[in-house]
Amino acid sequence: MNANLFARFLEAAPADRGEPLLERPGRPPLSWRDMLEASGRIATLLRERGLQPGDRVTVQVAKSAEAVWLYLACLRGGFVFHPLNEAYQPAELAFLLQDAAPALAVCDPAREALFRELAPADCQVLCLAADGSGSLMEEAARHDPDTGVVQRQPGDLAALLYTSGTTGRPKGAMISHGNLAANAAALVAAWGFTRTDRLLHALPIYHAHGLFVGLGCVLMSGARLLFLERFAPDAVLDALPRATVMMGVPTYYSRLLQQPGFDRDACAHMRLFISGSAPLLPETFASFRQRSGHAILERYGMTETGMNTSNPLHGERKAGSVGPPLPGVELRIADADDRPLPAGAIGEIQLRGANVFAGYWGLPEKTAEAFTADGFFRSGDQGTIDAGGYVSIIGRSKDLVISGYPREVEILLDALPGVAESAVIGAPHPDLGEAVIAVIVASGDGAPAEQAIIAALKRQLAGFKVPKRVFMVTELPRNAMGKVEKAVLRKRHEHAFN
Repeated sequence: MNANLFARFLEAAPADRGEPLLERPGRPPLSWRDMLEASGRIATLLRERGLQPGDRVTVQVAKSAEAVWLYLACLRGGFVFHPLNEAYQPAELAFLLQDAAPALAVCDPAREALFRELAPADCQVLCLAADGSGSLMEEAARHDPDTGVVQRQPGDLAALLYTSGTTGRPKGAMISHGNLAANAAALVAAWGFTRTDRLLHALPIYHAHGLFVGLGCVLMSGARLLFLERFAPDAVLDALPRATVMMGVPTYYSRLLQQPGFDRDACAHMRLFISGSAPLLPETFASFRQRSGHAILERYGMTETGMNTSNPLHGERKAGSVGPPLPGVELRIADADDRPLPAGAIGEIQLRGANVFAGYWGLPEKTAEAFTADGFFRSGDQGTIDAGGYVSIIGRSKDLVISGYPREVEILLDALPGVAESAVIGAPHPDLGEAVIAVIVASGDGAPAEQAIIAALKRQLAGFKVPKRVFMVTELPRNAMGKVEKAVLRKRHEHAFN
């Protein structure tokens, strides 16, 4: 049996390959047959350029149908897909290109000279523009489509995704065909995907959320993509009547709530809204439910593991919780010595299952450190499980300040009148060693004064958890997937107590 993820996708494909697969606003739909032919031509091109199964293909291009075909061509040819954030700058690119050592790189035409300069000497370079033009598709069109699918084992690498690198150098997570197949199958079952579904896809495809979760659920179920190049509230509102499912980050949903036309009528054909990649505020959850009639389904995943938990499709979706573990995922809360903790206790989330990656590219020591003696992956996330099995994320262990847990303080801050959102960090303190700082974005009513915030928290928290300083900002720094970059905040406020 071929464990190639692309072979699994073909099993779910409609018998009529002329069925639409990918629809774009104002353009003719692209069918499964179009996908098979285009990805086949690209796979042939890569093979005839000398690439062997296991070779890396580094990709930094705009989101497009052709970029999806490139990803699928890599799967079917056995090549390792290595996507890069479009925002990466030359210094970041230089490290990633050298570390991944690709046999071929595909970039925007405007960056072709830069890639030739930064890539390893033996790395070939092709280009792909947002409109599908460029040397990749021009050369591919001159080749006959490969009709086969390279034989792969479950442990063979399908993708190399680098962690966000908010602290230290990014690490390449080695993700296998088996990892992706197990996770996609679990999500299709958990979220009830069928061939009648239409996924509104506004996410980037250089990240696990849009690439593996979004595309994986559609291709593993034979469903259809409503494909937007980027998130824009107007475009999403226009597409909603044709969609059944939407995946997004919390920012997408908060921005939809700002649109006068977003209401129950706009969501009449929707069956499911899914949120991830950053915490969803309980206020957003409640407001969205009131306006749309839908309770957003929040889930929890990470680059190294894919999706780990999900609120249920049928059953209670708890605001502030990411739900129970998915079938096939073992999850425990453990102490600093990797000993399991009881329900209600706060500790590190540790994970084991077919979804968990093989390790970090070229970093055997980091890989060894990342796993416990009994094979659980140390997520670095702090969390707790309630008596009903629902998991809640408290914060990143690297974000923990000595005085307490940031998420605990942030929840209280966000509930204060005049506070739109907050981030809690630790900063060096000449007396305490480290002290708590709150960084706050004011709501439209204006945030309360620093001392009023501190006084309010003193009424709700032990003194050692209360921020010693409160700073007001217009917005919190976030990475491309909407996560607050606390490392940036720590750097900005490292001299707060000097």
